[in-house]
Amino acid sequence: MTIKPYPIQFKPEMKERIWGGQALSRFGLDVPEGNIGEGWMIGDHPNGTTKAINGELAGLGLDEIREQYGAEWFGSKGYKAGTRFPLLIKLLDCNDDLSIQVHPTDDYAKLPPGELGKTEMWYILDAKPGAKIIYGLQEGVDRAQLEQALKENRVMDCLQEVPVKAGDAFYIPAGTVHALCAGIVVAEIQQNSDTTYRVYDYDRPGLDGKLRELHVEDSLNVTAYEGAGATRTTTDGVQAGEWLEIARSPYFIVEKGIIAGSTSLRVPSDSFVILVIAEGSGSLEWEGGSQDVKAGECFLLPATLGQYVLDGQLTVIRSELP
Repeated sequence: MTIKPYPIQFKPEMKERIWGGQALSRFGLDVPEGNIGEGWMIGDHPNGTTKAINGELAGLGLDEIREQYGAEWFGSKGYKAGTRFPLLIKLLDCNDDLSIQVHPTDDYAKLPPGELGKTEMWYILDAKPGAKIIYGLQEGVDRAQLEQALKENRVMDCLQEVPVKAGDAFYIPAGTVHALCAGIVVAEIQQNSDTTYRVYDYDRPGLDGKLRELHVEDSLNVTAYEGAGATRTTTDGVQAGEWLEIARSPYFIVEKGIIAGSTSLRVPSDSFVILVIAEGSGSLEWEGGSQDVKAGECFLLPATLGQYVLDGQLTVIRSELP
């Protein structure tokens, strides 16, 4: 039986983290008890593969759907035999500060077998007054200075703190030292990777009561001391009907759009599209179907979907492959 393409929604994989909380429940998500830091909304990784919850493919994992429909549904950019889905889409609840960390590039020699580097971007969904992030090194800090600061337990002297508010977007190429801090809820679009090197973790115990592992040598090796091209975008001025590019990398292009009423769009034939509903509610319509949508929901639109319509009062984060 031939299944017509439709927007696929997945059951989030919830991950407990020492810095997590319960904020993702405000989106109506099924959040278990505990410190839930990450909801993997769309993913195909050994550490978590999401399963479809709507339509005729309900119950199938993203890996199974890709194997079944290949480039037809995922586009020539989105499907290559023997590879995983290229992106990982998360919602993060930063109830406490995350570790100071850095991610490697794809060509780092000490990557775990089968793993990729990690370039990512954040869209700030919510931020408490005074919320901040760590975003790069202070100007002029080199490897020797960073290493010495780590030995002397004063690494914070080497880092830039940036205040944040809802609607800010940050592009974080591999090699950028960074950390989300307490009081922030984030949508994260990233390479399909779970490789993180902890630079510093505030000497706090993990969920098991023991200090979490640091990766100082790897961190020093992969940090881009001259900068990796990190950029910040303030999106306050986006008007209804506009799409503002908020991140562009070799791995993804991400735009923010404001929907007020009905807007007709089209999925490119060579790439799937991912929609993250950041605010509001409305509907998603396509040939042969429609679906109510609301903040906190994520949808994968197959490359063969063609035209679709977003209707309502919505803030949407739209991602596709470059």
